[in-house]
Amino acid sequence: MALFTRKSPAAPVTTAALPVDPALAALSGDYSIDPAHSAISFTVRHAMVTNVRGSFAEHEGTLHLDGSDPAKSTAAIDIRIESVDTGIADRDGHLRGGDFFDAERFPHMTFRSTHAEQLGGDTYRIVGDLTIKDVTKPLSIDLEFNGSATDVYGNQRVGFEGSAEILRSDWGLTWNAALETGGVMVSDKVKLAFDISAIKTA
Repeated sequence: MALFTRKSPAAPVTTAALPVDPALAALSGDYSIDPAHSAISFTVRHAMVTNVRGSFAEHEGTLHLDGSDPAKSTAAIDIRIESVDTGIADRDGHLRGGDFFDAERFPHMTFRSTHAEQLGGDTYRIVGDLTIKDVTKPLSIDLEFNGSATDVYGNQRVGFEGSAEILRSDWGLTWNAALETGGVMVSDKVKLAFDISAIKTA
């Protein structure tokens, strides 16, 4: 059951015609994202020839799952920009600076859902507003529901994984450098990946 992605207004998907899984309905409730067992990462093309991968180590968020009516599910995520990690300290410092995220002025990136839909089977879509710096744009994330389990501490957990693509220039992240051989140092397209483990709250 994926709960995050972009919705096309020209072809809306309604959940009423799709069957409700009783097991999924039983999972309805509020959840807190477990940052120790979740990952929010990105991939961007570097120098036209290879990929740079990174992640944000510090994030928190909440989910409300409605298994009987997935359209009523919601998500909110806050990501601390200072926690960006690509494995290279100088590069991470550049990303935190004014050329990119300007973490001193804008310490957080946020996502707030506006609606969700069931795509069929264990796949879902959640649409919302992604705010980076002082720019807010719509983002849709398609996720797959990986299942649920009770961990050794008695916590009920659910898991999702999904992805999305954005153009960083849409959020004002436009820094670049031209290459002598043509092209640019950093691609505009950024691939986002989400691997989420969330714990049901009492």
